[in-house]
Amino acid sequence: MDPLVVLLVLLAAASHATWNAFVKSGEDKLVSLCLVIFTTSLPALFALPFLPLPAAESWPFLMVSTIVHYLYYAVLVAAYRHGDLSLAYPIARGSAPVLVAAGAWLFAGEGLAAWQWIGVVTVSVGIMSLANPGRGRAGDGEAKAIVFALLTGLTIAAYSLADGLGVRLSGHEFAYIAWLFVFSGLPMPFIIRWRRGGESARLVRAHLRIGIFGGLISGLAYAIVIWSMSVAPIAMVVSLRETSVLIAAAIGSLFLKEPFGPRRIAAAAVIVAGAALMNLAG
Repeated sequence: MDPLVVLLVLLAAASHATWNAFVKSGEDKLVSLCLVIFTTSLPALFALPFLPLPAAESWPFLMVSTIVHYLYYAVLVAAYRHGDLSLAYPIARGSAPVLVAAGAWLFAGEGLAAWQWIGVVTVSVGIMSLANPGRGRAGDGEAKAIVFALLTGLTIAAYSLADGLGVRLSGHEFAYIAWLFVFSGLPMPFIIRWRRGGESARLVRAHLRIGIFGGLISGLAYAIVIWSMSVAPIAMVVSLRETSVLIAAAIGSLFLKEPFGPRRIAAAAVIVAGAALMNLAG
């Protein structure tokens, strides 16, 4: 990939890990996530009058991505409710690159060289090995966290493929991004009201700072990723983005009191090696 694209995707990875840590640190994971996504939609809403409509060919992908994003939010919140950031996040993000690579090969004709496949698989294995089970939620709770994390990985692969294909057909990358953010984010206040009822106002006030800062960071992160998929192979962009798990592990260790030890340092080295293989092969 172009070095500028690599740099931007790494910035997106850091941003992604940061807003996920914000959501995990909130008292109510659902409210935190809804406020983050709603905040992301507001700048996009104001930008719409100044942007053209995406090409008609891209709208089916836009609709699929919107629906899958709602499934992603639901299973992500469930994963964080049952497990630590250091357990759920690596499994969710690590399971996505191989699925995306297979999907991009099937649906976009993006075949990878042998070394690139090895790099993608190495990144996935390294990311998933960062998962840190057994922190007081053993048994049924931890098993549920793993299941929901794997489902999250499946939704990540699905919406990444939809957006990678859709943005290429849109005729205007930023118009596609803006409409996706609006469709994904504007209903969030209604979801908060539906799920939290009379507690909604108090919970929104308690999580407002998380929502604002997390939303701005989240929007920047995924906008960069979607644009990058319009100019670079989808699988390679997604694989590089998922190095955000390294940053999430550091955040979990420093701020959320989650352990970080030699095993996770070794996993970090594996991830870096996989990313290097992908780009050397390119």
